[in-house]
Amino acid sequence: MDGESVKAILFDLDNTLIETARAGAVAIQKTSELLKTALGLDDNAISSICDKFKHKLLHETFDPTAGRSIDEVRVGHWQEGIQEILGSCPTPSLPTDCYNLWKNSRLEILSLSPETCSLLKDLRSRYKLLLLTNGETQTQREKVVVAGCEEFFDTIVIGGEHAEQKPFVSIFRLCFGLLGVEAQDCVMVGDSLDTDIEGGLNAGVRASVWINNTGGALPEGSVKPDYTIPTVLDLPGILAELK
Repeated sequence: MDGESVKAILFDLDNTLIETARAGAVAIQKTSELLKTALGLDDNAISSICDKFKHKLLHETFDPTAGRSIDEVRVGHWQEGIQEILGSCPTPSLPTDCYNLWKNSRLEILSLSPETCSLLKDLRSRYKLLLLTNGETQTQREKVVVAGCEEFFDTIVIGGEHAEQKPFVSIFRLCFGLLGVEAQDCVMVGDSLDTDIEGGLNAGVRASVWINNTGGALPEGSVKPDYTIPTVLDLPGILAELK
């Protein structure tokens, strides 16, 4: 890692700076309770409906030119999940109620911790900071706003607003250009080996830092990050090594 000092840090958002997975679990639990009250089903049936929704969300493809908003698409996920388990949806408004509860419950929890805010403030006094997050534009912008991210970053790049998202090199080059730096001036920090780490390495960043917040071993055959830490709060130690 010899060379000039680091000038910029690119951060992922979900499960790197904010606890999206935990927020999603809480939101699903609250929606499960709504479904149980509305439908009077046992826990297994309710769990199956929620699993259907999560599967559809995970494998979601969204075309903004197709005439449906992301909200409408995700209401449809709930409606399809209910219909696939029950054969029909007994209450027409229930899918919308489920989606609104799930979405709002999740957003309520998505925040930068005080410790993370302090870290970002300190880092921004010494480095250029850029937030680079994959995902559909509206969804990610809503997270950015409720988490209060804007004040901590020089630039925010939402993958859904561009032709290619992480791990494609093009979006990393866009970020380098926006910051006025070279790839070797940058550190990429994120929790996804497939998008954050692979993308950063392919783009030629000075170092990649994997946030392994689950404590699991590096998967067989996966890309190898330069550094691994359990939380973004440990990043200063890595930056000290890179000086």
